[in-house]
Amino acid sequence: MNVIRCGSENRIIVGIGEMATSNEPHREIITFSLGSCLGISIYDPKAKVGGILHVLLPDSSIQKERAEVNPLMFVDTGVPRLFRSAYQLGASKENIIVKVAGGAEMQEVKNIFNIGSRNYERLVEIMHRNNVRIHKSEVGGHISRTMSLSVRTGIVTISSPGITNRIF
Repeated sequence: MNVIRCGSENRIIVGIGEMATSNEPHREIITFSLGSCLGISIYDPKAKVGGILHVLLPDSSIQKERAEVNPLMFVDTGVPRLFRSAYQLGASKENIIVKVAGGAEMQEVKNIFNIGSRNYERLVEIMHRNNVRIHKSEVGGHISRTMSLSVRTGIVTISSPGITNRIF
């Protein structure tokens, strides 16, 4: 996790296979270049706790050694860690708002690996099994996305090359 200070603003940058959670209202959590990867944002508006996870692949069983080194790279092992981290900061499951971006198909030859759609399908399965609702998603297509979360407000912003930033 990198913290970049810009004046009075504190931005936490989340890379691939990383996550950040915070209960500090001055923080903005951001992840870049969500192609087939997923950015999973969670926010508890009562506790003012938020976090972002940037996952690469749907299932850790495909690469067990890699999952042991970095479980945050995978949907099935990263998502539980994101929620546990938020709970440790005071978030409650019943209050959490989940927003998801990414899951695009970035390969030129369509439908070869379908990593983006497989990532999202795995996430939906995990959320359903744990009775957690995905409140909003912007997934699929063929564009990369950047996702940011304001810990103060819970506002998630999505941006893409050539497309105006949008509150999500």
